[in-house]
Amino acid sequence: MPKLRRAKGLFLIVISGFLCFSCDSNAVFDSYKSVPNQWHKDSIASFKFEAPDTINNYNLYVNLRNTDDYKFNNLFLIVELNYPNGKAVTDTLEYKMAAPSGELLGTGFTDHKENKLWFRGYKEPFVFNEEGDYTINIQHAMRKNGDVNGLEYLEGITDIGFRVEQVQNK
Repeated sequence: MPKLRRAKGLFLIVISGFLCFSCDSNAVFDSYKSVPNQWHKDSIASFKFEAPDTINNYNLYVNLRNTDDYKFNNLFLIVELNYPNGKAVTDTLEYKMAAPSGELLGTGFTDHKENKLWFRGYKEPFVFNEEGDYTINIQHAMRKNGDVNGLEYLEGITDIGFRVEQVQNK
C-alpha cells in the first residue's frame, strides 16, 4: 500500500507541475506547423485564427524551432497578414539567428533552439480593427550572398509557428 500511495503522490506532483508550466494566460492563439526535412522556398506555413476582439492590444510573433543544421546568422521571412475584409499586408522581415561567435540564439539546452520573433506590437500596439478570421502566411526568403535566386531548400528549421498574446496592462 505505501508504494501505491507514493506512486499516486508522485503522479499528482508531475501533473501539477505540468499544469503550472503549460498554462499561459497571455496566449490567445499559438500554433505550429512541422517542416519535413527542409523548408522549400515555395512552401508557405498558413495559420488561420479569429480576432479575439477589436479593443485590446496584442503582440504578434513568428515562432521558429531550429537545429544546429541552420547555417546562417540571420533569417529573411515574407509574412503576409490577411484581414477579414480581403486586405493583405506583406512584410519582408529580417531576424538575427546567431551571435557573432556563431552560436545560435534562442532558448533550449541542446542543439534544438526555439525563437520567438516579433511581428506586430513591438513599436506600437496592435489592435485587430476588424472582426472575423485572419490568416497569416509565412515563407522563407533566404539566399546566399551574391546569388540572385533564392535558396530552394533551407536546412535546420524544424517547426514554424505563429502566436498572438494579449498585452497585459501594468
